[in-house]
Amino acid sequence: MLFKNQKKIDNHIASGVFLFIVILISASLAYSHGGKHAPGDFTHLQALKKATELYDQLIEKGKLDQSWENKLVQVDVFKRGTDDIDEIVVSFQRAKGDPTTVYIFFDASGKYAGSNFTGK
Repeated sequence: MLFKNQKKIDNHIASGVFLFIVILISASLAYSHGGKHAPGDFTHLQALKKATELYDQLIEKGKLDQSWENKLVQVDVFKRGTDDIDEIVVSFQRAKGDPTTVYIFFDASGKYAGSNFTGK
């Protein structure tokens, strides 16, 4: 008799745990939409994603040799600008070679503004 009741309790606990997990998943999906940004509010994460895609294309097209892919040691994302112009810069630095760093530039709205080895 005790075992039959124990089975019912175990089933109720399992059902409760299952329901709790479903509620957690549902709640996380409901609240996991992207953040709201004002138009033109280009984030560092968006810049990194876009720059990485462009960087990969430069390597695939042969504009950057394979050492840029195999010897990459650091990636930085930073904002710089003057009073009237802001831009986000993503730099990819490799361990050896000349030049050691390639820079990819975006304007404040996320439009690609160019790339070079000087950072200027």
